[in-house]
Amino acid sequence: MKATTSDPTRISPAALRALAISLVAAGIPMLAADDAKPAAPADKSGSSLEAAPGEYSNSVTIGGGTSFVGGDRAQFQRQLRRPAQIYGGIEELHFEQAVGKKGLLSIDGRGIYDNHDYGIQIDLRNPEIGYVTAGYSEFRTWYDGSGGYAPASNTWVSLYDEGFYIDRKHAFIAAGLTRPGIPEVSVRYDYDQRVGMKDSTSWGDYLVKAPSSTRGLTPTFLGIDETRHTFQADVKHTLGNTTAGVGLRYETDQLGNSRNIARRVGEPTLKRYVTSRDDSSIDYWNAHAFTETQLHPKVQLTTGYSFTRSDADLAGSRIYGVGYGSQFSTSYLNKQERDEGYYDLGGGSKTDQFVANVNLLLTPSKNWTIVPSVKIEHQNQEGDALFTETNIVKDSKTGVLSMTQADALNSRVRRFTDISEGLAARYTGMTNWSFYARGDWIQGEGTLRERQNDIDEGTLGPVVIQRDTESTRRVQKYTTGANWYPHRKVNAAIQYYYRVRENDYDHGLDTASVLVPGSSGNLYPAFIEHQEFDTHDVNFRVTFRPLANVTLVSRYDYQMTSYNMRGGTILLGGMKTALNQIESARMNNHILSQSIGWTPMQQLYFQGSISYAMQNTDSPVSATTGAGANLVQNAKNDYWNASLTTGVVLTERCDLQGSYVYYRANNYQDNSAFSLPYGAGAESHGATATLITRLRKDLIWKLQYGYFTGHDQLAGGHNDYSAHLVYSSVQYLF
Repeated sequence: MKATTSDPTRISPAALRALAISLVAAGIPMLAADDAKPAAPADKSGSSLEAAPGEYSNSVTIGGGTSFVGGDRAQFQRQLRRPAQIYGGIEELHFEQAVGKKGLLSIDGRGIYDNHDYGIQIDLRNPEIGYVTAGYSEFRTWYDGSGGYAPASNTWVSLYDEGFYIDRKHAFIAAGLTRPGIPEVSVRYDYDQRVGMKDSTSWGDYLVKAPSSTRGLTPTFLGIDETRHTFQADVKHTLGNTTAGVGLRYETDQLGNSRNIARRVGEPTLKRYVTSRDDSSIDYWNAHAFTETQLHPKVQLTTGYSFTRSDADLAGSRIYGVGYGSQFSTSYLNKQERDEGYYDLGGGSKTDQFVANVNLLLTPSKNWTIVPSVKIEHQNQEGDALFTETNIVKDSKTGVLSMTQADALNSRVRRFTDISEGLAARYTGMTNWSFYARGDWIQGEGTLRERQNDIDEGTLGPVVIQRDTESTRRVQKYTTGANWYPHRKVNAAIQYYYRVRENDYDHGLDTASVLVPGSSGNLYPAFIEHQEFDTHDVNFRVTFRPLANVTLVSRYDYQMTSYNMRGGTILLGGMKTALNQIESARMNNHILSQSIGWTPMQQLYFQGSISYAMQNTDSPVSATTGAGANLVQNAKNDYWNASLTTGVVLTERCDLQGSYVYYRANNYQDNSAFSLPYGAGAESHGATATLITRLRKDLIWKLQYGYFTGHDQLAGGHNDYSAHLVYSSVQYLF
């Protein structure tokens, strides 16, 4: 269950002690500054306490803080990206030291305890020899594992502590040879890891009382356990007017992920759990090369080539049971009809990707730049999966439930080739103007072959799924724009682009291609024959400086995308009927934003911004009548964002900074009588104040306080929070 605090304004004794510790710690540097040495005589030269550029090259910052959270701690951590508890440590460390005449050793690090934010990097380099560098970093990303909310019945399901997180770790070591006159050589090894849990929107079903129906609102979580090893080596050298390089890269990934779903947890006789596991491993090999040649002072040629092979071994399962991660059983408790799963997944896939590109950079005159380009890509994809399907069926006479098992082999082969052309041009020959235009084109074609066979006692059985599809695709994108500088106080920019993509599918063979009256009418997977996506986008920006201390930036963006599709043949009134092309969805986006920067005096500044987005997606599905009425609604996503930052110099030693952020979305639609509600209904506020005190040139103390609130209407208030934050840090320069 979620940990909550009923009243955020009432601070517990333990929290008071934590706050006192933070404030006392914040005061320590002030005492230390007074007691470390006798007071220096007054500086009558008028010099500032600000450190001069280059005066100090090293620094260390130590800080700590805490959060007092009322309401949903998991949502607070997700939104603010910090723990709802005491944390602190080394916020920043930088040390550098000259080595010889041209060498430099640098060390950077950090370590924030209980925020799981750690890192160190050591770098030694000399431009005439090379470099060696190594490092390690770790950080935590917070998630809220809550599910959905049914307002009509006031149903909110919470199964576990929903304060999820994923820890990401990265370590590397790299070295390079950079001696002038010989080839540059670099080698590198990287290790990456993701471990933890996060939320999923594949929610489990739950019986609600109003109306008496099932709704998908039970929370689901993902278990993440991934590791990656990467090795890379590159060589680059310049001969005459040509620079060439070659490289090799190898990567191996190991997955141990799971999706964990609870079904009908409110009903003791129907409650069960399903766990899907992905334990695959993937290897990637890549070889690449490039050249850059200055053919003429006005002509530069670049070429590139890359070959990548990926080889995956499949492993996994989808198993129902009495709890998360259950072992396979044919007689698990509370089994229900159509509980479909699989186990003993094996097999693999292989993909070969070939990419080659050629680019020219032409500057026929000082006002013209022209860049033509061509890219060719070809892929071969092959995969096979062998697994045992499971299903719960009901005897039509006795009503007894039993499990069926069937071995199956699925194979897939896909090949495609894409040819891309591009042509870009820029012209700067008009005073105070620059113009640019670009065209991009893609022509592609491919084939897809899918088969699935039942296996009977190790022998390949009949085909249950078969599909042979040939496809073509065409993409065009045209972009044009201009920048205008009519006055030293005003500049403007405008851009427009149009993009269209068309996909055509010719299903030469398909399991569902022969329609029989009375059949299920399941026309997938080979149902769609044509798709078309059209996008128009225009945006402009104006920057205006009416006064030397005032800057205004205005921006407007508009984008419209239409989605058109044509399906195949369906049975309508017992007759085969070819479908016409329809517009399946239309999306309109408007974004208006305005920012202002104002410095009324040297000791005071303001920086503010506000934006409003209007985003709507309309679909003819929303007009469906009968049993499907009101299940799908047109989507609306309008929201406000606003921020204000200010700073004031209080004294020669002290500065005060303040900030405020605001977010509001009012798109909530209570559709709980038919499905789950749609649309975000959320509001959040955040305000911080930071006092910066320069105790000495080399000693800076910061004290920060913040207050944040969040409201989520879609969750019925269960994800609401309010929080007080206190943080203090000391930076020492040396």
